[in-house]
Amino acid sequence: MRYEHLHLMHAGPQLLPASVRETFWPLGGRVLARTIVRQCVVCTRMKGQTAQPLMGDLPSVRVNPDFPFNSCGIDFAGPFMISSKKGRGNRISKAYLCVFVCLVTKAIHLEAVSDLTTEAFISCLRRFVSRRGKPYSIHCDNGKNFVGADNELGRVIQSSVQAVSDYAANEAIKFKFIPAYSPHFGGIWEAGVKSAKFHLKRVVGNASLTFEELGTLFTQIEAILNSRPLSPLSSDPMDTTPLTPGHFLIGRPLMSVPSAPAQNCKTNRYKALEQLRQAFWERWRMEYMAELQNRAKWRRGTSTIDVGDLVILKEDNLMPLHWRMGRVTKLYPGGDGISRVADIYTSTGTIKRAINKLCPLPVHQG
Repeated sequence: MRYEHLHLMHAGPQLLPASVRETFWPLGGRVLARTIVRQCVVCTRMKGQTAQPLMGDLPSVRVNPDFPFNSCGIDFAGPFMISSKKGRGNRISKAYLCVFVCLVTKAIHLEAVSDLTTEAFISCLRRFVSRRGKPYSIHCDNGKNFVGADNELGRVIQSSVQAVSDYAANEAIKFKFIPAYSPHFGGIWEAGVKSAKFHLKRVVGNASLTFEELGTLFTQIEAILNSRPLSPLSSDPMDTTPLTPGHFLIGRPLMSVPSAPAQNCKTNRYKALEQLRQAFWERWRMEYMAELQNRAKWRRGTSTIDVGDLVILKEDNLMPLHWRMGRVTKLYPGGDGISRVADIYTSTGTIKRAINKLCPLPVHQG
């Protein structure tokens, strides 16, 4: 059967038993044909079917109440064409959109960035901290500007150790990087980028705005996105207004009509605000958290990868036969015991990749 598979130029599990049955009638031929095709290294590489572990549980920062933007994710979008001035003689250059997404309330903060250098990102981060407060942790991908910002902040902290106490050093922002080429690890900020570009493409189109106009447009889109409901709307007309990220920022949706100020001075305003804040978090727990428990995909694991397995690394810009080959040296199990990230030893060194970017190769030949 294996000879016939190679003779027919890697025939599939349907053609292979049909050809063999012209001479022999093997018992369990269809099962044997599928086994031969599955154990063929060339067929496995051409198919390029990656391992798919179960969907993991949400991290603790997503399900525990906290201040807005205390833990956030960052991503960049663009470029967008901007003009140096209005009228004739203007010069066209590029600008980018930096998206900050609160991991607890899904509130969004948009900043216009002139370029993708480390200095521009640190300036953008300083503007964000001045308006939203310093976050405890920042989750982002492995972009060079983020890695550079992490190193730059580390150098600033190390240089100031002699001048400040350990308390100031412990308040450093923690950068947490997801594995390379794994955007599904940061779905919440990828969705924020998608929502922001949804409005930008329909408003700007191919026009070239000035940097001031682009920054104003980003701020308006930010207010619109922070007025979106966090949970599905109810058909009951007696229900209250839907819960939005704006409730956790200013107490109401940013695009809604403000209510009249309270004239009764006898009520305890602090107590009323505290009850209102607790009501927001109770609705967040009852309405928003229930929606996060749904898992639309990755509900069944396809195959497991162990230390020592021979795998190929899926690369989007190359054909399957050009994918690099490596061996698994270390696994990183999650809280549920399922590994979703692994270290791969290749000809160019050890790299870290997500499990769904690895195609296991058959090691037994029957």
